Amino acid sequence: MGYDRGAALPGLGARLGLRMRETIRQFTPNWFTVTMGTGVLALALNQFPFAFTGQHEIGRALWMLDICLFVLFSLLYAARWIIFFDGARRIFGHSVVSMFFGAIPMGLATIINGFLAFGIPMWGEGVVPVALGLWWLDVAMAVACGVLIPYMMFTRQEHSIGKMTAVWLLPVVAAEVAAVSGAQLLPHLAGEEAFRTLVLSYVLWAFSVPLAMSILVILVLRLALHKLPSRDMAASGWLALGPIGTGALGLVLLGSNSGPVFAAAGLPEVGTVALGIGIVGGIMLWGYGVWWLLLAVLKTARYVREGMPFNIGWWGFTFPLGVYSLATLALGRATHLDAFAAIGAGLIVCLAAFWVTVAVRTLHGAWLGYLFVSPCLLTTSSDTRVEADFV
Repeated sequence: MGYDRGAALPGLGARLGLRMRETIRQFTPNWFTVTMGTGVLALALNQFPFAFTGQHEIGRALWMLDICLFVLFSLLYAARWIIFFDGARRIFGHSVVSMFFGAIPMGLATIINGFLAFGIPMWGEGVVPVALGLWWLDVAMAVACGVLIPYMMFTRQEHSIGKMTAVWLLPVVAAEVAAVSGAQLLPHLAGEEAFRTLVLSYVLWAFSVPLAMSILVILVLRLALHKLPSRDMAASGWLALGPIGTGALGLVLLGSNSGPVFAAAGLPEVGTVALGIGIVGGIMLWGYGVWWLLLAVLKTARYVREGMPFNIGWWGFTFPLGVYSLATLALGRATHLDAFAAIGAGLIVCLAAFWVTVAVRTLHGAWLGYLFVSPCLLTTSSDTRVEADFV
């Protein structure tokens, strides 16, 4: 009797179908941190202060990969809401998973910035309206995350200081990331549209940064009283660099790009003040970030000695370090200090090493399927370990 190849195919197809269905059922917004890390590396490599062969091309390839990943993840998450609505809506009551809604607009912001860095050289200024339209969508999502997620924390979720981590920052920081994108759009806009974008970007910065700094104060208290989080949360120690780096970057870019816009609005002296505030404020925030950076390095070294299990939360090593690197380079351009360029280059090298390490392990975990876990579907206390592995 010969081997019936046709009989094996339905079984294989059924298994693949079941695996895809389970992947969709377990898909959560934390996967958008992959797009955040990939996008910020693309932007950072494109600004690397010491030119190397293929610099722009590598950055552009990563940006295109970022777009593909964002589209794929959006389709998977939309499919979850359509097919598994009852399970998907449980996220609103979960104290950890809901925080990752902020990763969606932040991932989109890296694509918007990439249109300006890579899209314009390829397709010309015609991509600016596309970037601007996506920016308005990003602003809407960032504001919604910044208000609704904290509201759910206050009304329907269970939280405590002892269980607090820097993950609390994720929904809050999205607005200041949108402010940075707005600042980069300014040189490509004119008239009332430019002035409106500038003012809104400052509002978005203020909407996010003071609240994020408040959360960091509470986080210091939590660390002093309850010590370090579990090893599963090791990468969360780097998240503090996110609002600090983005806050500094936003001030510098808004100050640097606002002069012509304020002048066109009849406020040339305000543009001069904005530039000064951007440089001085950016330097001060950058110095604050040095403390958190050194603390993150010390904590990570301790976790490595104890054994640090891999999980999707390792992407927390990438985006915060990336925006802090970009802020460092922006300060170098604004102050003309070579030290900032050298430090920024070193940080980007570390960022690239982190990205390669985490990307390889993520591909492996995604292929085997164990990284697709939705803790909000868990109902028993025995599932605590699985929830820790999620972040």
